[in-house]
Amino acid sequence: MTPVSGRGVVVVMGASAEHPPPGLPAIAEAVELRYADTPEALAAALEGADVLLAWSGGRDLLRPAWDSAGSLLWIQAASAGVDGLLFPELVRSHVVLTNARGVFDRPIAEHVMGVLLLFAKDLRGALERQGRREWRPRDTETLEGKRLLVVGVGSIGRAIGRAAKGFGMLVRGVGRTTRAGDGVFGTVMGVDELHEALGWADVVVDVLPATPATHHLFDAEAFAAMNPWARFVNVGRGSTVDEAALVEALRERRIAAAALDVFETEPLPVDSPLWDLPNVLITPHVAGDAAGWREAVVELFVENLERYLTGEPLRNVVDKELGFVP
Repeated sequence: MTPVSGRGVVVVMGASAEHPPPGLPAIAEAVELRYADTPEALAAALEGADVLLAWSGGRDLLRPAWDSAGSLLWIQAASAGVDGLLFPELVRSHVVLTNARGVFDRPIAEHVMGVLLLFAKDLRGALERQGRREWRPRDTETLEGKRLLVVGVGSIGRAIGRAAKGFGMLVRGVGRTTRAGDGVFGTVMGVDELHEALGWADVVVDVLPATPATHHLFDAEAFAAMNPWARFVNVGRGSTVDEAALVEALRERRIAAAALDVFETEPLPVDSPLWDLPNVLITPHVAGDAAGWREAVVELFVENLERYLTGEPLRNVVDKELGFVP
C-alpha cells in the first residue's frame, strides 16, 4: 500500500482542529491533517485524502461522504469493535481497515475482575447496609476455584483469562472452532459447543464482536443451559444478547446475576426493565475507558502511520467480512 502523495493526507473524523485527539497535532509536519465532524465537512475533507482516523462517529457520518473517498486507502478505527463503522460499500472496497486492538485489553480485564469481586464479596450489599448503619457480618465467596468461561478468545478475552487465572480461577474459552488449549485457556471449545460449555461455568463472560454470526447468540436456550448460580458478564457487544431472554432468565432466577456494560440500544432506554432488576449491575459502555486510552489510541495510530508511510505492514488489520482481526 503506497501513499497517494509522498506526504500523506490524514482526515480526522469526529474531531476538530480546536479539539483534536491528544498529541495528534505533533504529526502535522509529517502529514497534512484535516478535521471533519459533519458529513458535509467530511465529504470535502476526503477529497484526495488517503488516510482516515475514525476518532468518533461511525457509518452515519462516513457513509454519506463515501462518494468523496475515492483516494482513500486506509481507515484506522479508534475502537476495538468496528461494527459501528462498517457498511457494504466499505466492506466491498479496497480500503484497509485497522482497529485499536490491544489498547483496551487490560482495562476491560480489570473491569471484569472488579464486577466479579463485587458479586463475590457482596460489596453492593455492604454499601446498602452502610447506608442503614447496619452492622451485620456475613460470609462471602472466593474466586479461587470458580470456573470462568470466556466466550470470544481474542486479545481482550485472553487478557480476561490471564487476570482470572491470577485469582486461581479455572478458565476455558469458546472460539469459532475447537482447538487445543494453551497457557491461558485450558480448553477452547467451538461455538457449536457453546451450550455444553455454558453448563460447565460458574461465570460466563461475553467478549464477542457484533457480527451476523454472533447476533443473539446468547438467547433463551443459552441462558437455560447455564447454571442457576452462574453470573453473566457482557463486555462484548449488546447485539450478541437477546435482552428479553436475559431479563426473563434474571427475573426467574434461572441465572444468578448479570453485569452489563453494553446493550442492544445505547444509551440504555430509561424504560428498560434491566434498570430495576436487583441482580443486575449496569455500567454505560465504559469498561475499556481507563484514563489514558485516548493517548494510547493516538500512539497506536502514529505507529501505524509510520508503517503506512514507509510501506510496512499495518498492525491490527480487520477482516471486513468477519468484522474483527482474525
